Amino acid sequence: MASASSSLASKQFLGASRLDGLASSDLGKLSVSTVQISVGPRTLRRLQVNAAGSIYGNHFRVSTFGESHGGGVGCIIDGCPPRLPLSEADMQVDLDRRRPGQSRITTPRKETDTCKISSGVSEGFTTGTPIHVFVPNTDQRGHDYKEMSLAYRPSHADATYDMKYGVRSVQGGGRSSARETIGRVAAGAVAKKILKQFAGTEVLAYVSQVHKVVLPEGMVDHESLTLDQIESNIVRCPDPEYAEKMITAIDTVRVKGDSVGGVVTCIVRNAPRGLGSPVFDKLEAELAKAAMSLPATKGFEFGSGFAGTYLTGSEHNDEFYMAGDGKIRTRTNRSGGIQGGISNGEIIHMRIAFKPTSTISVSSSVPMVEAMVALVLVDQLMAQFAQNYMFPINQELQEPFGSPRHEPANV
Repeated sequence: MASASSSLASKQFLGASRLDGLASSDLGKLSVSTVQISVGPRTLRRLQVNAAGSIYGNHFRVSTFGESHGGGVGCIIDGCPPRLPLSEADMQVDLDRRRPGQSRITTPRKETDTCKISSGVSEGFTTGTPIHVFVPNTDQRGHDYKEMSLAYRPSHADATYDMKYGVRSVQGGGRSSARETIGRVAAGAVAKKILKQFAGTEVLAYVSQVHKVVLPEGMVDHESLTLDQIESNIVRCPDPEYAEKMITAIDTVRVKGDSVGGVVTCIVRNAPRGLGSPVFDKLEAELAKAAMSLPATKGFEFGSGFAGTYLTGSEHNDEFYMAGDGKIRTRTNRSGGIQGGISNGEIIHMRIAFKPTSTISVSSSVPMVEAMVALVLVDQLMAQFAQNYMFPINQELQEPFGSPRHEPANV
């Protein structure tokens, strides 16, 4: 600014035609022709609003960038610990799971989704500096979206993006496209590797409902569930019988040019105890925010979810007991592995509902859900380590974190 002060002599506040509650004598004293407001550089900084919405995390911070049919998409990871073995191959596994065009029930767009790390990794190990990951768009078809310049697509973000930004982004829906999640999945792969190596934590998601085909509760053993079971079919349901039913349900509407929604269940095994904070930053609240930030999400359930409302308090309570290894456990897990907003060491489990959409299949959402859950847990793990493990722990109440597992770099 050229001047350190700003005069309001010729300005009128919007909606300020009435000054309710002021006497006429007071109004005379508040003549706007005499009001001067000093606006220095420090005041201007305080008035800045960071509302971009493309960054997640406090300690493990991830920023995604790019549009669906632009030059490419990707992410910047800030706060990743140094000396973690990491290569493009570690990310490519989950990027391939997310990639479109792999089966008839996914979007037909053909992309290789090959990632490239351009900073933050040296000789196969993270350096502790920001990691830049880029994935070029090889199947750009912006002309396919010309109709969006004439009419808004129902239930898409076309209209609301215009309402917010006042700028048309008609090529593939811009940042609202599911292609934006590539950056999340790449960063989530790093987060999952940190969790696995540091604490033996596993994050697994699978499809538990497609349209009216619902996988019954208890059909999947969360203690022994494996990634191979999930990836054994194109719908990513670990039960073969119900997987076929789900595929049939999808095909029935797909041939009519329509789509169906579904539910993804996500579990976390061996989550460190003590993650999350009371009140506003409860772990399940952070998980809900992360999951609901994904495209096409419309519902979130944690633990017993809405079904828990049919139980009484005595039926719903998770009774504590001392396990043979000396750890406090719960006999049931209706709390979903979190109590008071803090993880208790039991399996964390949640369900996320996805609306019917022509561009995102429920099965493609599985690695996206895993990524967002992993990002939450790593961020909370770092917060827990920083706040509560700087000084010697209370051995009677706290458990030490496991020693990191050394793993060779996949160069």
